[in-house]
Amino acid sequence: MHKTFWIILICLLVGFSGGLGFWYFMTRQNQKQIQEDKTVILEKIKKVAKLITVEGYFTEIYSYKDYYYWDINPLRKKVLLRIKAKVSVGIDLQNLKIEMDQDQKSIKIYCCPAPEILSIDTDLDYYDLSEGTFNTFNESDYNAIQKKAKAFIKTIALKSDLMKQSTDQSVEFLEIVQSIAENGGWEVSIISSTPILQK
Repeated sequence: MHKTFWIILICLLVGFSGGLGFWYFMTRQNQKQIQEDKTVILEKIKKVAKLITVEGYFTEIYSYKDYYYWDINPLRKKVLLRIKAKVSVGIDLQNLKIEMDQDQKSIKIYCCPAPEILSIDTDLDYYDLSEGTFNTFNESDYNAIQKKAKAFIKTIALKSDLMKQSTDQSVEFLEIVQSIAENGGWEVSIISSTPILQK
């Protein structure tokens, strides 16, 4: 009887310990173990003060080809693509220097910048893409083509009348500023290295 009691007691203790261990294991399993690797990326934020005066829209066909040694099919790759682009032209107002004289109620605007291309947004459609057996396109090729296409659009935009239109718009902008200031009793002088902007 005494021996049976101890056997039962030991069995109960083993069962209780096992149940407790199982409960602890299941509880740990149900708790989410989260490990986070946080990388803080610091980017330089620069204030941008640019005035877009005109936008030009272009659709152009661009041909790209390269080959090894001889312009034959196994060594050549080429592509014909259509470029749709939006070119924004304007002036960078950070290069604008303004002096104000409260007593004389005068404003002097120095170094009014000449118009420049502020941004080029392109959308490329690839046509007639062909590769040679020993000369195929890769990711770096597509990146290079995109850069060349943007440079191509920039050349066309510079040859167009966008720059002149932007200059005209800049003059109108300055005239508006001058009119508002003069209506408030101020005298405005524009001193610029760009002859067309001189007032």
